[in-house]
Amino acid sequence: MSGLRVTADKDTGVAVVTLDRPARLNAIDLALADELTAAWREFRYDDSVRAVVLTGAGERAFCTGIDRDVSVPQPGSPYMQDDPLLRVGPKANDLWKPVVAAVSGMACGGAFYLLGEAEFVVADETATFFDPHTTYGMVSAYESMLMAQRMPYGEAARIALMGTAERMSARRAYEVGLVSELTSPGGALAAATTCATVLAGYPPEAVQGTVRALWAGREAALAAAFAQAPALIALGNAPTGLQTELFRARRREHRTR
Repeated sequence: MSGLRVTADKDTGVAVVTLDRPARLNAIDLALADELTAAWREFRYDDSVRAVVLTGAGERAFCTGIDRDVSVPQPGSPYMQDDPLLRVGPKANDLWKPVVAAVSGMACGGAFYLLGEAEFVVADETATFFDPHTTYGMVSAYESMLMAQRMPYGEAARIALMGTAERMSARRAYEVGLVSELTSPGGALAAATTCATVLAGYPPEAVQGTVRALWAGREAALAAAFAQAPALIALGNAPTGLQTELFRARRREHRTR
């Protein structure tokens, strides 16, 4: 069963990409990672699609990162690492059509790979943002590097370090700039689609050139940071068994600020 739903409106030029694993809180398994890669690359050749909205199915979550049932064998060297989430975003697949993220419910951990490659984020009041890595004895590397370009350093540091003890509310995310528009519950998809429709109505070469220019202002810093991530993860991650123990022992209560 597909974990991705793609619909396109040829009249408006807007495609809606929906992570469609609500029973798993739209967590990304290897099949969904492949589907996302394929979708972004197909959009490169479909001139009828001029803007994209990315969202998650159901009310509980936009995306909760990589599915914990996924097993990804790793090389023994700290200088090499296989991370399937590095290829799930549009920029990683050379797509320079604008992507607007519509967030309801939880967006955490590996979801930041997707949010970090969207042009901007629209969220409803149910949205919360957090990064569980440190709670489970894991280094938040790529996620933190992406979020450090989306919000003030102190906010990026807090969300990365506080783990599951704390969640950033949609209101706070809007205040610090992670979210560009805040809607009533259930309204994020419609608001994001409205924005995408405007973008799709402009000359595509100008829009895509602007997207590429905006990313050019970020990618040099990201490339330098990403180059350090594998070693940081290899040095800082707890053994897999301890990660599992910490996950099982995690406290369910959390503060939302």
